[in-house]
Amino acid sequence: MPKFIFISGGVISGLGKGITTASLGTILQARGYRVSPMKVDMYLNVDAGTIRPVEHGEVFVTEDGLETDQDLGNYERFLGRPLHRVNYLTTGQVYAEVLRKERAFAYEGEDVEAIPHITDEIIRRFDAAGKGADIVIVELGGTVGEYQNGIFFEATRIMKMRRPKDIIQIHVAYLPVPGYLGEMKTKPVQQSVRMLNSMGIQPEFVVGRSEESMDDRRKERIALFCNIDKRDVISNPDVGSIYEIPLILEEQKFADKILNKLGLRNRKVDLKKWRALVTGIKRARRPIKIAVVGKYFGSGKYQLSDVYISVIESLKHAAWALGRKPELVWVDSQRIEKLGADEVLSGVDAIAVPGGFGSRGIEGIISAIRYAREKKIPYYGLCYGMQLACVEFARNVAGLKEANTTEVDPKSKHPVIHIMPEQEKKLLKQEYGATMRLGTWPCKIARGTVSRAAYGKETVGERHRHRYEFNNAYRKRLEAKGLVVSGTSPDGHLVEIIEIKDHPFFVGVQFHPEFQSTPLKPHPLFHAFLAAAVKRRK
Repeated sequence: MPKFIFISGGVISGLGKGITTASLGTILQARGYRVSPMKVDMYLNVDAGTIRPVEHGEVFVTEDGLETDQDLGNYERFLGRPLHRVNYLTTGQVYAEVLRKERAFAYEGEDVEAIPHITDEIIRRFDAAGKGADIVIVELGGTVGEYQNGIFFEATRIMKMRRPKDIIQIHVAYLPVPGYLGEMKTKPVQQSVRMLNSMGIQPEFVVGRSEESMDDRRKERIALFCNIDKRDVISNPDVGSIYEIPLILEEQKFADKILNKLGLRNRKVDLKKWRALVTGIKRARRPIKIAVVGKYFGSGKYQLSDVYISVIESLKHAAWALGRKPELVWVDSQRIEKLGADEVLSGVDAIAVPGGFGSRGIEGIISAIRYAREKKIPYYGLCYGMQLACVEFARNVAGLKEANTTEVDPKSKHPVIHIMPEQEKKLLKQEYGATMRLGTWPCKIARGTVSRAAYGKETVGERHRHRYEFNNAYRKRLEAKGLVVSGTSPDGHLVEIIEIKDHPFFVGVQFHPEFQSTPLKPHPLFHAFLAAAVKRRK
């Protein structure tokens, strides 16, 4: 049976439990252990697919087509392998399954109650994530003390009671340094652990998240008041790159301590490639300036880059591989609509447009695409960025001035992008959740194209999340004007990649390649995109 590590958070949300989970998985995997990370989200949504990006950050899509929390993307990037739907759990999934079983008389007339039926279903899902694994690391979303996550903590308590040698609890909490005091305070961590204790849970480790490294005095206070050994208080400070965190945890022998408590043998660790990665990141000093033009950055007066986290990380991976320091510029497309592309985008080396939905800000995106095409600035459009590149080309090169996507204008005179027929039927029935074209689909790439040169092979598999597609009624007309359809579905029907000739790099893809990029293996299209930007900058 696999061992389980449960990671909870305290004091504030957004602490970095996901990165802590991914980093811990990295150093355990580096010892040869089969690690299965899992994210638990406490909302009643069945998955993340219907949640606004600004509300909950990026929606990450697994190989098998589940729309999940962005933390699964972090797990995949750190571990360097794909995860699946068993690695993601929500309260909605649990309750939906228990109610399905009740309707099917699976409980044979029992009263269906939170305990044991909900907790048993949670534990069953935890065990399912552990099939074929040595260690399961479960990140519990939210913070301790919230009403909605109590039942999950109760499930972990029950597991610990049943299998005390196979379960450990790690609590990640925040240590603030108030500016008017200038001293790191441990009281928030103490109170957070007390809340855990009140639920019958005693953590074996406390990970202190803070702006700077924790000193011995702070570790002693936490150890005393949280009832753990000082050696089991782990410091997790802010760093220049999240990819440094596995090495910070390794320096504190965190994995060794965990294996000892779980009764597992410590093995020889191999982190050579990871150390080389971090060294390369620190040495990259020559800048490359990339504008990411999107529509979901703003939340009040704050900018939320997590909405496009996989795109951002993929750009970083490619830049570092080229020995460059990425300088990312967040550009709200509505700002371009107000000020113009020349004003907003002047001086950038590359322009990327990530995915999105709806009409807000799209004229600004189209202006950015035209600017990139005419100024010969490397352009990379992902999903919506590909669709709007086709609209821009149709309007300004093919002369179809009223060209549009039917997502924005259902009555467009020239719908160069239109809804997929099966998707239209689903929307008429108001079937929104988990109904898009999702998961990995094959793409055939034409010879002699930029994309074929980047991939180095004819057929690839990429992950999708869309309802709209290129309208083949306009394919010959746009190709006659210079649009290159370089990638299609194997039957040639669905347009997957478009390019423009006589341009340093102008590529749009219907899929989401950012979901497959890792720091140790940057995605080939992202690499080719920034290689073109570096060449142009020189």
